[in-house]
Amino acid sequence: MAAFGEVDEVNAVIGVALLVPGVPESSLLRTIQNDLFDVGADLCVPPNDAEEPGKCLRVTPEQVEKLEKTIDRLNERLEPLRSFILPGGSPAAAHFHLARTVCRRAERSLVTLIAVEPVNPQVLIYLNRLSDLFFVLARIANDDGKKDVLWIPGGKFEI
Repeated sequence: MAAFGEVDEVNAVIGVALLVPGVPESSLLRTIQNDLFDVGADLCVPPNDAEEPGKCLRVTPEQVEKLEKTIDRLNERLEPLRSFILPGGSPAAAHFHLARTVCRRAERSLVTLIAVEPVNPQVLIYLNRLSDLFFVLARIANDDGKKDVLWIPGGKFEI
């Protein structure tokens, strides 16, 4: 149940992010919201060897491939990272960082579930790539990374 709930939570965070001015790629985000319902449907019915092909809704390698191609396309416009970045920058970027961390939590819950139940391996791959996509979208929302908040080793700041 934790994995179901956390996938649903990722979807809700995307819904909130879509309300923030400046959120890029809104049609992509709506597609992802629909895909996350596919993830939930896939998790509801554990796969088995006797399953008829096409009978149950399953996350497919094609859905994962679409995420990977999108990450590659969006990354082309970003400068390579030279430092870790902190969550934040713009409101849209902060929402994408939140979506990324909730997605990572869902991924961890799914790993726990896999230890006791059969799960379509594409679901785990999809969530892993989705969290990477949210990171890229956060950078894009920060003026293509120009307004990323860079990590300063030792946290040199004044109180």
